[in-house]
Amino acid sequence: MSIILGWDETLTDSYFTPFEESLANYSIPESFTFPFYYEPHPLSLLAVKKLQEYIQTEIEAGLSPESKIFGDKNKTGKMLGVLVVKNKIGEVGFISAFSGQLGGQNNWQKFIPPVFDLLGGNNFFLKSEAEINKLTQDIEKLEQNTQIAVCAKHLKTELKISKEIIGNHRKVMIEGRKERKAKRLVYKDKTNEDEFEKLQRGLAKQSVEQKNQLKDLKLLFRQRIQIAEQDLLELTDVIAALKDRRKVQSKALQERVFDNYDFLNISGIKKKLKVLFSENAHSQPASGTGDCAAPKLLQYAFRHSLKPIALAEFWWGRAPESEIRQHGNFYGACQGKCQPILAHMLEGMAVDDNPLLVNPAADKTLEIVYEDDLVVIINKPEGFLSVPGKNIEDSVYSRMKKLYPMATGPLIVHRLDMSTSGLMVIALTKKSHKILQQQFIKRTVKKRYVAVLDGLLIEDEGIIELPLRVDLDDRPRQLVCYDYGRPAKTRWQVIERYLGETKVYFYPITGRTHQLRVHSAHVSGLGIPIKGDDLYGNSSEYLHLHAEKLEIEHPVTKLRMVFQVEAKF
Repeated sequence: MSIILGWDETLTDSYFTPFEESLANYSIPESFTFPFYYEPHPLSLLAVKKLQEYIQTEIEAGLSPESKIFGDKNKTGKMLGVLVVKNKIGEVGFISAFSGQLGGQNNWQKFIPPVFDLLGGNNFFLKSEAEINKLTQDIEKLEQNTQIAVCAKHLKTELKISKEIIGNHRKVMIEGRKERKAKRLVYKDKTNEDEFEKLQRGLAKQSVEQKNQLKDLKLLFRQRIQIAEQDLLELTDVIAALKDRRKVQSKALQERVFDNYDFLNISGIKKKLKVLFSENAHSQPASGTGDCAAPKLLQYAFRHSLKPIALAEFWWGRAPESEIRQHGNFYGACQGKCQPILAHMLEGMAVDDNPLLVNPAADKTLEIVYEDDLVVIINKPEGFLSVPGKNIEDSVYSRMKKLYPMATGPLIVHRLDMSTSGLMVIALTKKSHKILQQQFIKRTVKKRYVAVLDGLLIEDEGIIELPLRVDLDDRPRQLVCYDYGRPAKTRWQVIERYLGETKVYFYPITGRTHQLRVHSAHVSGLGIPIKGDDLYGNSSEYLHLHAEKLEIEHPVTKLRMVFQVEAKF
C-alpha cells in the first residue's frame, strides 16, 4: 500500500465532456452510486444519451458495414460506462470508458485510457503475447499432422482387438473350468483311484495350459499396445511439451500483467491488484480483471482530481453467445472481477446503501393455500427468499419454522427465486419430505408459470433447450454453456399479446436456477426478457413471473392434488 499525495497528470479536455445544457432541474446526488445494483441517476442518463449519440454520429457513421465497431451483426457488443464528475473549476460533466478493448485497441477519442495499457508499444505484453501466439500456431500445425490420427486409430484398434481376443479366451477358460468340474464328478465314482488321479493330472495340465495361453496373449498384446502408444507419443509428446511451455509462459505473463495494475481511492491510497484480491479472500484475479469500465473510470477520476458523482454502465451492440446482454440496457458491475477492486476504490466515499441488504419481505405475509399434518401449500410473494440468504435471514423457511415449530422435516421441498412469486410445497415430516422430493426428482410434479414478456413474440409455442451454469465472475447470474452447463428444458405457450408485451405460460421440464428468466431473455431462447427482470432485462416494480399452478400426489393418501393461485398481473 502506498499513498499518493498529489498527481502531476493534467486534465485532458478530450476525455472530459461538460454538460452544455442547464442543470438547474438536476439535483447532485449526496452519495455515489452503489455500483453493483442501482437505478441510473438522471445525470447518468443524460451522460449515457450523449455518449450513445457520439457513438452513432462520430464512431459508427461513415464506417463501412464490415468496419463498424458495434453495428456489424457478427461482432459482439461492448459494456460501456459513464462517470459523472465535477472538475477542479466546478464544471459538471462526464468521462467515458469501455470494458476491455474496443475494436482491438485502447486509444479512442472521448474514451479514457486503461489503468495499464497492454497494447502500449514499449511494454512487454505484445512481445510476450506474440511468443505465446507463435507457440499456439506451432501446436496447431503439429496437430494437423494426419499421421497422429492414423496412430491414434491404430492404438484404438489394438486395444479393441486385445479386449476381444483376451475376453474370448477368458470365456473359453470359464467353459473349460465347468467341463473339468463336470468330468471330475462323473468319473470320481466310475474309475479306480489310479485312473482318477491320472484324469486329475490331465485336467490340471489343461488348466495350466489355458492360463499360460492367457499370459502369452496378455504379453503379446501388451507389447503391441506399447509399440502403438510409443508411435503415437513420438508425435504427441512434442505437442504436449509445447502446450506445457505455453501454459507456463501464459501464467508468467498474466502474473506480470497483474503486477502493473494498482488502484487508487479518493484518499490517494494505492494498492496492487493481487493485494486487493488476497485481502478479499480471492486466490487469484481472473484474466481481464482491472479492465472493466467502472474501475477504469474511477482510476482516471482520482488521478486527475475529478470528483465522482454518479456511475452507470450499459451494454451496446450484439449480445455474446453465453451471457444475456440487451442492447442499451444498464447493468451493475461484475462481482467476481470488480468487487475487490471497487471495495477499495470507494473506501472513504459516501456511497448509496446496498439495496440487496434490505429485506424486501419485511412487511409481506405468506398466504396458506392448503395445510394438513403432512403438507402445506403456500403462495410466496415476490421479493421473498425461499431459504435464508447470506445477508437476510427472513425467508419462507424461517417463517415456516416459526409457524410450525413441531415440524420434523426439512420443510423446504423445492425453491422459487427470490423475485418469483407463486406456489411452494412445504413438508412437515421427514417422511413426507422424502416422498415429495422424489416426485420432483422423478418429474411427476406438474408446474405451470405465467409471465409477461417485455416485447412481442411472433411464434405461439415451442420448446427451449439451453444448458445453464453459474457465471463464476458474476454470481448469481447464469450463463448458457454447452460445454459445462446442466441440461435445462422449458415448454412455453403464448396466452395473449397486448401493447408491446406478451403473456405466456411456462412449463419447466427441468428446474435450474433462473431457468425461465434465462430461457426467456437469451438470444437463443425467446430473446425477450421477462418484464421487471433486474438481472437479465429491465428492472421495474417487480418481476412478472408467477408459479400459478401446481399438481402433486399427496404423500400418504396418494391422491392427486391441484392448486392454482392467479398472478396479480
